Amino acid sequence: MEQVVNAVMDLVVPPASMVMLAFAWPTLSFLRGVEWALKTLTREDMLGKVVVITGASSAIGEQIAYEYARRNANLVLVARREHRLFGIRDNARLLGAGQVLVIAADVVKEDDCRRLVSDTVSYFGQLNHLVNTVSLGHDFNFEEAGDTTAFPHLMDINFWGNVYPTYAALPYLRRSHGRVVVNASVESWLPMPRMSLYSAAKAAVVDFYETLRYEVKDDVGVTVATHGWVGGDAGGGKFTLEEGGAAEMQWKEEREATAGSGGQVEAYARALVGGACRGDAYVKRPSWYDVFLVFRVFAPDVLAWTFRLLLSAAAAPTTAAAAARRPPPAALPAPPLRPLLEYPVAARRPAAQLQKLE
Repeated sequence: MEQVVNAVMDLVVPPASMVMLAFAWPTLSFLRGVEWALKTLTREDMLGKVVVITGASSAIGEQIAYEYARRNANLVLVARREHRLFGIRDNARLLGAGQVLVIAADVVKEDDCRRLVSDTVSYFGQLNHLVNTVSLGHDFNFEEAGDTTAFPHLMDINFWGNVYPTYAALPYLRRSHGRVVVNASVESWLPMPRMSLYSAAKAAVVDFYETLRYEVKDDVGVTVATHGWVGGDAGGGKFTLEEGGAAEMQWKEEREATAGSGGQVEAYARALVGGACRGDAYVKRPSWYDVFLVFRVFAPDVLAWTFRLLLSAAAAPTTAAAAARRPPPAALPAPPLRPLLEYPVAARRPAAQLQKLE
């Protein structure tokens, strides 16, 4: 009976939901506009507030620092390489920031995160916004990764680099009824080739904060910002598989964007900070990416066909050149000397009793 009910629901619920959504969309859009207007009128005044920005030496983190500076906030700029933050500190002061601290810390280390939060609270006496912008991407097919030691490092940056600062800051954010702002990516749900591990890490980040949102309730706000391609140096913002020769892995932190993409990065940072100050749960730029989410839920095959068509058309002109540069395939690993699982002899059935599976 349960199978029959589920079969009927599979046939009825998706089209019925689409019809309901079509009729409700104008009303929902109107209500969203009213909510946006009310939040804009009552947005948080950041004058004198304290904002910690991790990954502040990157293109997105730097621009976010400038946006908070324009709102006269006190800033704590965090990155592993302290010397890259001094110029950003001076620019932020010119834009209107109050006091600006520079702290060298590795956010994948829990002790560093506890230290930077402790230093912030000791100096300012409070913590109002924690903005996690640390991110590390890649540009290779999964099978091309010749060195798997990169995998944990990528997960550390993209996942634990968000979790550890949040864990250390959460008690102080509860005290000030502050906010956690997360720099995620549309790849968390939109599949993009050559970014499999990055997409998986971002999906884990989004799921973590969606759960945390319900745990902290109204004590701490959570803003999840997702962006599509906002520009940047493809070499400087990815860790890539060098083609040819030994095919060694390189990685670099996302840093300065190219001059042609700066406007997109600034627009995204402006939208993120504006949404955080309004108390928005989500910030999406560009928002038209959401249409792909609808297709993924209700018509995943259409999305898959579209992706295959677009990707095959884009890859066709470079197929021959890429094949010429591609390193020879590595030999398959030798089988283990002993099986991973050993079964007791008594548990094995005689050959005569084994039945062929059709």
